[in-house]
Amino acid sequence: MIPNHKGEIPAVLLLLPFLIGIGLGLNLLAGANSTWLVATFTALSLAFVLLNLYYNQFRLYKNRWLGGVLIAAILFLCGWITVIRYSELNNSDHFSKIPAKYLVVNINNEPILKNGLLRFTTNVEEGIYNGKKTATSGTLLITIKDSSAKNLDYGDELIIPAKYNTIDPPFNLAEFNYKQYLANKNIYHQAFLYQKQFVLLKTNTGSPIIAGSLRLRRQLVEKLKRNISDTGAFAVASTLILGYKADLSPDILQVYSKTGTVYVLTVSGAQVAIIYLLLAFALKFLDRYKHGRLIKAGIIVTVIWYYALLTGLALAVCRVALMVSLVIIGKSFSRYVNTLNILAISAFVLLLYDPFFMTEVGFQLSYLAVSGLMVLQPIVYKWFKFKNVWADKLWSLCSVSIAIQIVIFPICAFYFHQFPVYFLISNLFVFIPSALIMYSGILYLLLPQIPIVSKSIAFILEKTTLLMNKGLAVIENMPYASINKLWLKPTESLLLYIIIFSLFYFLYDKKVWLLKLSLFCTLLLCLIVSIKKISSAQSNSIVWLNLKKHKGIVFKNGNEAIVLTDLKNTDKIFQYSIQPYLDSCQVSKAWVYSLNQDINTSWLIKKYDLVQFLNKRIFIFDGRQQNTIPLKKIRTDFIYVTDNPYIGLNVLNSCFDYHTLVADGSNSDNLLSLVRQQAESKDAVYKVLKRNNSLLSVSN
Repeated sequence: MIPNHKGEIPAVLLLLPFLIGIGLGLNLLAGANSTWLVATFTALSLAFVLLNLYYNQFRLYKNRWLGGVLIAAILFLCGWITVIRYSELNNSDHFSKIPAKYLVVNINNEPILKNGLLRFTTNVEEGIYNGKKTATSGTLLITIKDSSAKNLDYGDELIIPAKYNTIDPPFNLAEFNYKQYLANKNIYHQAFLYQKQFVLLKTNTGSPIIAGSLRLRRQLVEKLKRNISDTGAFAVASTLILGYKADLSPDILQVYSKTGTVYVLTVSGAQVAIIYLLLAFALKFLDRYKHGRLIKAGIIVTVIWYYALLTGLALAVCRVALMVSLVIIGKSFSRYVNTLNILAISAFVLLLYDPFFMTEVGFQLSYLAVSGLMVLQPIVYKWFKFKNVWADKLWSLCSVSIAIQIVIFPICAFYFHQFPVYFLISNLFVFIPSALIMYSGILYLLLPQIPIVSKSIAFILEKTTLLMNKGLAVIENMPYASINKLWLKPTESLLLYIIIFSLFYFLYDKKVWLLKLSLFCTLLLCLIVSIKKISSAQSNSIVWLNLKKHKGIVFKNGNEAIVLTDLKNTDKIFQYSIQPYLDSCQVSKAWVYSLNQDINTSWLIKKYDLVQFLNKRIFIFDGRQQNTIPLKKIRTDFIYVTDNPYIGLNVLNSCFDYHTLVADGSNSDNLLSLVRQQAESKDAVYKVLKRNNSLLSVSN
């Protein structure tokens, strides 16, 4: 499906300015005033219509580029305006802009119960202030710690106190940006509720179709649970077949992530493709009849959307279902249409409905994977020729895996910072088990409960899932199973894509300038990566982390680091807030110590509460030093105040000559106020980490 000329893919070319407009709106100017944009859009649209009506009079055939420029500008503005109109914060009736004591909210997704907390999103419908109701809009994320809340469901209407907060940004370097993640879903505020802080007003007020699909999925999940005893097998099977992820453990997620098969645990393109291939094979006989192709397309599209219903109409499934439906319908009506055009049209429709889809990793991976399959797979397949039929089929599967992995590698490295070395082995390994799980699982769920038959199918389903889990675990533990710490910037990912597509297009079209472009970009990328590595290896720094109630200081010396913390390196907070920074700095060796341990290395010495890191000296003040006042002032660069030392804080000025005072989140608000006074009275620099970004100090 490789285009020989740009005229074969007009929809793809027209999609590009629309994507650029959305990208600009999302990243730079989402809150801009849309009035002048709409006016410009209207004027350009009228100009485009008039120029087409009076094409000959204006002799536009001499300036054909003018029409292309106009349509590109119109689509660019269309994308930008779509983002501004869709962003909830731009609405004048957003609940955050209207004073209220209480909010009337409606649950708009399936509540998830985890670790005793019930979490769900809601549409804020009304604000109540002094008995007066005002219609509002906007999405609010709610977390409830109340055992009575476990019965809440989609479509329930609640009244809650109007006490909510904005989402916190990442406080530590390289930490996951949860605030941006929720903003990409149009969620900017969250509320935490406890016992008796909500009242249930109504039930079943949501969409009957969505409510019915969620109920159906819960019934099917219970049916799976009855005959699958192994918890790991049940978690993977329910996720793969129905998109129910509540029972997935972190260990299973890690196995699938490190082997490059995490897509199996996302109900999306892979599962829909399996259903499509099965139906296409079963209904192939309809191609012989006059309207058989249309009948087959209708059946396949209906079944795919019914499957989307079974998964609870998950957003990712609906997106893929629409994409596949448009491709099937387009191919049924025309034998010679380039599928890339249909793919571009489906992306345009989805982004016009919700431009924030463009920020979702699933959306990006879906379209990139399908595009790579269409464009790169034929080139890869031609690399080798096999006369043996089975060898040829095996190579065909390998070429699919290689093409998809190549095209999604830059974006996976950007988001997930790793590359599965044995992706070809793991993808080939899961191909048959995942298909068998899908087929047996759907058959098991569709059939009524027949004692022997149901148990037999469930046995096949469970054992196949266990085999897939154990096989991937073996691959994960193989030597050099994955390359980690791949931290790419957007420009580096873009360079990788230019290298990939220019090189593959050169292999197809043999144009020398494509090879030169690929080599130039490769050289540029190598230069950028080398500079980063040299800079990282030569840099030394201290990072004071914001870990809320926990303590954390990272001393980085080139590619080595020492972490002083009260956390273990296996703790969730360590993996979430500390490990990403170490990985992003290309730290190859890291040692974790508690704040009470003494350390003696060539570049860091810690004795009791005094730390000497290269040319910087740090004193850890936690209140234990109140009875050990030194005879003379100690010169130190930093004082680190931790563990809420109420007694003995006044000794700082009399005992230490310091430059910077750092106080972490383990201290109370009252003590932090004293710390500010202490530092200001001495004209010292101070940093309070509580609800603030971490502090980076460079040491030479």
